[in-house]
Parts: sequence; C-alpha cells; structure tokens
Amino acid sequence: MGEIFNKTNLLFLLDGIKLTLLIAITTIIISLILGTILAVLKNYDKGIISKLANVYIEVFRNTPLLLWILAIRFLVPIKPIYSGILSLSLFTTAIVAEIVRGGLRSVKTGQMEAALSQGFSKLQILIYIILPQAFRNMIPALLSQVTTIIKDTAFLWVVGIEDFTGKGMILMGRFRTSTEVFVMFAFMALTYFMINFIISFVVRASRKSISLA
Repeated sequence: MGEIFNKTNLLFLLDGIKLTLLIAITTIIISLILGTILAVLKNYDKGIISKLANVYIEVFRNTPLLLWILAIRFLVPIKPIYSGILSLSLFTTAIVAEIVRGGLRSVKTGQMEAALSQGFSKLQILIYIILPQAFRNMIPALLSQVTTIIKDTAFLWVVGIEDFTGKGMILMGRFRTSTEVFVMFAFMALTYFMINFIISFVVRASRKSISLA
C-alpha cells in the first residue's frame, strides 16, 4: 500500500483530480449557457431556428458521448484538453437544453401574460421572471447532470488526456500485481463517489436553506 500511495503518486493523482474538476466546471458553465439558449429557442421560437435547435438536441442525445470525444479529438486540430472540453460541452448542452426546457414549462404561462400587460419585454420577462423560477425548479435535474459530467470526464483518458482516470491508468501500467491494480481501481471509484456525494450534499443543503428563507 505504501508503494501505491506514496507522496509522488498521490501528487500525480492530485494533478489529475484538478484537471478533471477544471474540465467539468468549464463544461458545466458552457453547457448551461448554450443549453439555456437552445431551450429558449426551442420553447418560444416557432420558426426555422427552433427546428435547428431541435435537430441539434436530438442528434447529440441519441449518439454516444465517446463517439464525439474520438471524432473531435482526431478531426479538430486543437489541443487535447480543449477537444475534451469541446466534446463534453457539445454533448452536455443537448442534455441541459432539455432540462431547462422542462424547467421553463414548469412556470405557469399566466406569468408571461401578466408581465406583458405590465409593459415588460419578452427578454426582460425571461431574465427576471421566468428563468429564475425555472432554474429553481430544475435544481435536482441539473445536479444530477453535474455529477454525470464529472463521471463522464473519465472517458477522456482514451484520447490521451491525463485527467484523474488518465493518471490512474498510467500508474496502473507500472504496477506488477493484480492486487495493486484492484486497489487503484477501488481508490479511483471512491474518489469519484466522494466528489459527487459532497456536491450533492452541498446543493441539497443550499436548496433546503432557500426553501426555508
């Protein structure tokens, strides 16, 4: 055990965890912005833009993430880490768009009509009235997707990105026994679990505080 979890290996794995979280956070931000835009277009636009948004969502929702990771890594001439963020963001945007659209539909339509009668523009109504309520309603679904993104970063090691899984696989290549490999797999699984459990706990606690306020 001491040879597996020595200082050098732990620092090596810590670098991987930092990269995993960086990729996940960047993906979450990009996907939330683009997914919200797509959801609004699909929900409120009745023309060609809505149809194009729907095509994008359906294409990415019905194809494997790993396919996009491989395609973008080998077809788009950018650095590996950027290809990883791009592929995860494009894929996750489609999922987030459907989550946001569900949140938009959970807000009563009468609020839009009431705000229009008070002189608000549609953009103002979306920003100040509809979206805040929608996001509050979809916290559980968004949380689930956040933890999914963190787990999905594990796919990136197949294209040479040294995130947490990538670092773990490199170390396992140096081990000599199956016991050492099993211990490393168990450690990686526990680490992913702890990260996602902490995120889930914090968000649940925050949501409870908001509901009591």
